[in-house]
Amino acid sequence: MLIRRPPDIRSSEITDEKLYLTRRQWLAAAGIGAGIALVPERLLAGARRLTGQTDDKITPYDVITTFNNYYEFGTGKDDPARNAHTLKTSPWTISVEGDVKRPGRYPLDDLLRGLPVVERVYRMRCVEGWSMVIPWMGIQLKDLIKQLEPGPNARFIQFTTLLDPQQMPGQDSEVLEWPYVEGLRLDEANHPLTLLSTGIYGKPLPNQNGAPIRLTVPWKYGFKGGKSIVRIRFLPSQFRNTWNIAAPHEYGFYANVNPDVDHPRWSQKRERRLGEYFRRPTLPFNGYADQVASLYSGMDLKKNF
Repeated sequence: MLIRRPPDIRSSEITDEKLYLTRRQWLAAAGIGAGIALVPERLLAGARRLTGQTDDKITPYDVITTFNNYYEFGTGKDDPARNAHTLKTSPWTISVEGDVKRPGRYPLDDLLRGLPVVERVYRMRCVEGWSMVIPWMGIQLKDLIKQLEPGPNARFIQFTTLLDPQQMPGQDSEVLEWPYVEGLRLDEANHPLTLLSTGIYGKPLPNQNGAPIRLTVPWKYGFKGGKSIVRIRFLPSQFRNTWNIAAPHEYGFYANVNPDVDHPRWSQKRERRLGEYFRRPTLPFNGYADQVASLYSGMDLKKNF
């Protein structure tokens, strides 16, 4: 697991979760600016922060881990937390395939060994209109891509979730075509905001949040974040992702958060942050336009939704 904990750390040295979640208040009281380390430094054991942290209030851990879209464990928001205990996350192997110089089947720890750990607080937006703010930990996907050395014809990267109905009982249903498949253009994957996440709130990913490794792309709707990844493929052309196969008129490949492009059955102009009553305006690219809008220069984002 990518959250490295030195063998000499004592439980008494780890910051209490309630204090961690309210750290902005006590940092302000101490006269320390926002953007300081978001989890105990010794717990991170060398993780480095990225620029552009959000100052939004962190969504409580117990909310994030009990309100999930993960149809492999059921379609209800509380189904994953109740059912995901059946998933065995260790040992875990990922297959690397396609136009890449270093294909093969890698134990997860071997695949990520030596890559720098980062932590990042992201706004996240669900296509259904919910939003949340989560402190993630993991690696920048671009670091793994560089290590794997994609070939000259690699233009897209595809992620596939584990297919195992015994561990993922929701796969016995026909609600989606299994296994779950998602992906990005290679330039999107190489953007420094794109993470392969292995933890939240300074802890390993819970099963219901995509353990042991998942994709995190904060300017896109949440369904782009493939969970429990077992295969990474480098491909020459765009492919159909799972929700695009299920409902092509509702879910496109790009899935950029765009308040000007409504879902066919509801508006995307406003959102409700989990834990809040009133809705707030939805921001283009979920508030990350300054960092990512240039990726789509010249594109019609209403057609390429």
